[in-house]
Amino acid sequence: MTYCLGILTATGLVMAADSRTNAGVDYISTHQKLHDFSIPGERILLLCTSGNLSVTQSVMTLLHRDIKTGEAVTLHTVGSLYEAARYIGTKMREVQTLDRPWLEKDGIDTNCNILLGGQVEGEQPELFLIYSQGNCIQASHETPFLQIGEAKYGKPILDRVLSFETSIEDAAKCALLSIDSTMKSNISVGPPINLVMYETDSFKIQHSLRLQLGAPYLVQIRKTWEHCLRDAFEAMPEIDWEIKSDRVLLEEVVGK
Repeated sequence: MTYCLGILTATGLVMAADSRTNAGVDYISTHQKLHDFSIPGERILLLCTSGNLSVTQSVMTLLHRDIKTGEAVTLHTVGSLYEAARYIGTKMREVQTLDRPWLEKDGIDTNCNILLGGQVEGEQPELFLIYSQGNCIQASHETPFLQIGEAKYGKPILDRVLSFETSIEDAAKCALLSIDSTMKSNISVGPPINLVMYETDSFKIQHSLRLQLGAPYLVQIRKTWEHCLRDAFEAMPEIDWEIKSDRVLLEEVVGK
């Protein structure tokens, strides 16, 4: 399993991903899930992958191969991020068509998803989620973040904290807390954590991190967040056991 997310704000974009691909009782493996296809000064293209590793690795290989061989349509030639998303979708279908019959014979799940975030010169930053079938959805001002993989544990903080107007610095902190919350609840998500923060119209990656297991900052934010949650919990008002429930009040009204 994995957990990746992208956050789109008024001033930029944040992309984050864990690296765990297997978490058995006696075997833990990791693999890079955040991929950079950018051309500094012209376009920023960041991809995060989840799902069947053989499928996503094959897709990444095809994307690199098309660039290397100078194909007419590549991530370096498309005119918009939407075109890039559709192009990636065709590669996903190509790999799925080739591998799915053989994998499904052995009961192996072939599903995978890819997040694509970035900016092409002349366009605004955008964020897409590309499904196994090759279709995609786009983040918006109303829904400024997209997740793939083990999303449920890290979603509450995103719902409560984020908006399109959130600064990218705060969005980056929120992304790390979202991943840390997921790691706390699910062993199948784990470090190293890759984080990229991109500022609109800069067309270069100025801020990126790779946080290993036990990294001081990861330890610090986990301890701080848990301490703040405990303080918030202790500040909650006590339950008033004498208050009547809505159902009791309704029965009294109906009874009269």
